[in-house]
This record gives sequence, structure tokens and C-alpha cells, in this order.
Amino acid sequence: MKVKRPQTLWRWLCLRILTLAIGTVVLIALCMWLRFTVQYLWITHHMPPALLQEFLALREHPEADPARYHEIVDAWWGIRYSDPSIASSDWITVGILVLVTSPFITYLGLRYARPLSLQFSHLRRTAEAVTAGRFGSQSALVTGAPAEVLHFAGDFNAMTRQLAHYERELRASHVAMAHELRSPLTAAIGRLQGLIDGVFDDDPRHHVMIMSQLRYLSRLIDDLHLLSLADAGQLNLDCAPCDPADLLRERIAWIKPQLDAAGMQIGLTVTSQPAVTADAFRLAQVFTILLENALRYAGAGSCLRIRLQQRAGTCLIDFQDNGPGVPADFLASMFDRFSRGETSRARHSGGSGLGLSIARAVCRAHGGDISATLPAGGGLRIRVELPAR
Repeated sequence: MKVKRPQTLWRWLCLRILTLAIGTVVLIALCMWLRFTVQYLWITHHMPPALLQEFLALREHPEADPARYHEIVDAWWGIRYSDPSIASSDWITVGILVLVTSPFITYLGLRYARPLSLQFSHLRRTAEAVTAGRFGSQSALVTGAPAEVLHFAGDFNAMTRQLAHYERELRASHVAMAHELRSPLTAAIGRLQGLIDGVFDDDPRHHVMIMSQLRYLSRLIDDLHLLSLADAGQLNLDCAPCDPADLLRERIAWIKPQLDAAGMQIGLTVTSQPAVTADAFRLAQVFTILLENALRYAGAGSCLRIRLQQRAGTCLIDFQDNGPGVPADFLASMFDRFSRGETSRARHSGGSGLGLSIARAVCRAHGGDISATLPAGGGLRIRVELPAR
């Protein structure tokens, strides 16, 4: 079944205006034609045959006997039939037709304009609801409205859905942020208060514990600041040509002692040598996050395979482990702030839940993206996509 596409606003307006204007003129002209035609047929039908023949001949050639021609017209149509005055019957007929057709034309105009007016009324009420804080409000789509207005209403609905999503994410983020900030701060304050009250001995180990909590708090604040800059589009990048393979090798060498301690094997495969224009420091930060993520959650004795390739102008970097993976329904929110799975993303594993959010923010700031999938053989695959230079 062929779906009827909505008309553009220009075509929608033009068709209705022209239809009303031309329809009005045609209707008045038709009524005037019918009036003269009916009157002519009625009079000629009642004329004597001989007079009718004479009139028809004179009508073809009125100059042959103008006086006789006007005598017949005045006798049968009336002496004021051709009166040029504004008060003549012709003008009175036109006035009556205008008065009769005006309500009809007004009704059609209002009916034609109804879809456009109704769509804007829905949008206005929805905008008022959004202004009042109901960000998920949706505007109804009116059948028969112009295409541009329907597209505008659809985009408006998409905007309100996004606003509602941001509001939910912001509320959840604020709750999680308060909890994440409170935990190390409470631990540091409790330990320090114990030292002040003499509950704990003045052992340097307590100072180290307090400093560890403060460092964690400082790192958490730095991460939140980075995400705030990224959300505002103010994350400054010092971009230059760089080789992601070299950055990967450097990051792997840096984390190698921790990998060895956990008995985790790692392999890097470079099928092509793509070059990218990127901020080497930020890109190395993404690689570090993904390596630490695999080390923390894949489990001891697992294996991490990294594959670097170029495809259709895009640099693809896959990080795939053979660990327990994550639930399938967790993939959609995996890169949200403070997001942790029920098992593999437990807080006691040491993560703040911001690492993957930072990785996504940095990738998108470079014009790329990051995604996660569950391979058929188990584990987790995280793919980094960057535009190749």
C-alpha cells in the first residue's frame, strides 16, 4: 500500500489559497452564467416563433436594424436590462453572490487551515508542559499538516525525549556522585578523627590510608571535571599526527607488571598501520582505561587480544577478552557515568564507574566513538573508532 506523503508548507499554502481564490471567482462566474442562461432560455422559449427567428437574426447582425433589436430586448428583457448603473440587476446579483459565498469560503478556509492551527496548538501546549518541568511531554502529530510542520513536531518530540533522558541521567548521576564522593571522604574523616581522638596510634600507615582516600577523591573530581568539559564541548585537544600502534605498545609496556601479576596474557595484532590526528595524551588515556578495565574485570588468568586495523577511512581498535563479560541488557548503559554491572562492575573491584564514560567522551571529542558487544565465544569486545588521517 502506497503511503501518502505530507505536502511541503509552500505547496500546502499555495494549493489552499489558490483553490479558495480561483474557486470563488469560478463560483461567482458560474452563478452569473447560469442566471443569464436560464433567463435567456426562459424568454426565448416563450417568444413567438416568427419573433424568435427575427431576434436570432438581429442578434447575429444587430447593426442591420439597431432600433428593432433594442425594441425586442426592451420588450422581453426589460427596459433596464442594459442599465450601466451600479444599481442595475447585474451588480445586485453579484453582490448577492458575494454575500452568499463568503460564509462558504470562510468555512472552507478555516477547515483547510485547521490541521496547521491544530498542530501548532499541540506544540504550544507541549512547550508549556516542558517549561513546567515535564520534559517527557510529547506533541500529537496531526494528519494533514504540512510536511515541515510535521518534521518540526517530530524533532520537538525527539528533543523532549532527550531532555527527559538527560534529566533522568542527571538525577541518577547526582545521587551516584554524592555516594562516590562521600565514601572516600567519610573514610578519610573517620580515620583522621580516630587519630585526633587517640583511638588509633600515630602510625604512618594511617597517614598512608588517609592520603590514599584523598588521592582517590582528587582523581574522582578530576574525572568529573573532564566529563563536564566534554559535555559542554569545551574539552581542549592538542591534536597532532600520531600512530595508535605505538601508543598501544607504550601503554601495554606500562601496565605489563600488573598483567603479569594477575597472570593475564595480552596480544597485539596490527593488520594495517593507520595514522590518526589526535591528542596523544587523551588517546593514551583511553587505552589505559580499557586495559585497566580488562585487568580489573576479566579476571586472573584471562586473555586480552587487541586488534588494530583500518577500514573505509576509519581506524578500528578492538579490545576483546575472554572473561565473564556483562549482561546483555547492560551494554546500553555501559558507558554511562557511575555505571556498573551487577557482578563484574562491583564497587569493591576498585572502579569508580567513570572510566568508560571518559573513554567515550574522549573518543567523541576526536570525532569517533566507542561501543561494546558480546562475542559469540564469550567475553567482552570493546571497539574504538577514530577517523583515520
